[in-house]
Amino acid sequence: MAQSNNSIKKILTVAFALCIVCSVIVSTAAVGLRAKQELNQELDRKSNILDVAGLYEPGIDVEKAFEQVTPRVVDLRTGEYTDQFDPASYSGFQAAKDPAQSRTLSGEKDIAGLSRQEDYSTVYLVGNPDNPEQVILPIRGQGLWGLMRGYLAVKGDGNTIQGITFYSHSETPGLGGEVDNPRWKAKWDGKEIFASKDSVEPAIALVKGGASDATEVDALSGASLTSKGVTNLLQFWLSPEGFGEYLARFRNGVTSDAVQEASTDTEGA
Repeated sequence: MAQSNNSIKKILTVAFALCIVCSVIVSTAAVGLRAKQELNQELDRKSNILDVAGLYEPGIDVEKAFEQVTPRVVDLRTGEYTDQFDPASYSGFQAAKDPAQSRTLSGEKDIAGLSRQEDYSTVYLVGNPDNPEQVILPIRGQGLWGLMRGYLAVKGDGNTIQGITFYSHSETPGLGGEVDNPRWKAKWDGKEIFASKDSVEPAIALVKGGASDATEVDALSGASLTSKGVTNLLQFWLSPEGFGEYLARFRNGVTSDAVQEASTDTEGA
């Protein structure tokens, strides 16, 4: 009697062959689409930077508009620019995972809940890089449900906020998720980071019941933990632990390498 075509051996052979074919198709598609995915990610990053700077409009040529933005890598420990890394490819987020390029955070030093912080970060200068109209800072920290990542735009005085945006988060829609709401983000324009020119610790914070001065922003309604997370991450990244030393350059009128080098040469004369 002829062997049944539905034998276990034939079924397993067909299933195995099908798995191999599907794996090859998926792998080929992944490799073929990788370049396009990376291009889309880069385009999204640039769009978010333009958006927080108030330069994005639907339908614009993002690459063309981004020509007015200059990326630079900053040593967070000193606030000085460095040419050690290529700003077009360097990722502070990835560097934070490398013990050789980052430091451990704990206790009161880690109010943003990061565990590790990179030594260098990429900033984005809008306009003349020697005297920028704005500087865009990457920010991140823990919200209620996970890590929030975004950008903060600071005007050329190193103190006045132009805008804020979070491009990645897992906060509750309608509550903490309102960090995406344009009406709430509009409240940040003109807010101030520091309470006075001599302050080194940031005063900017989200408050319940309505903001009463220039360093306060209305908290998110019904989202006290997300609001606290936003306050904590901003106070971390804008302090001397984060971009505090860098922003001090702008507050003191030392915004370019040329100005700094001239000052150093004068002191050594």
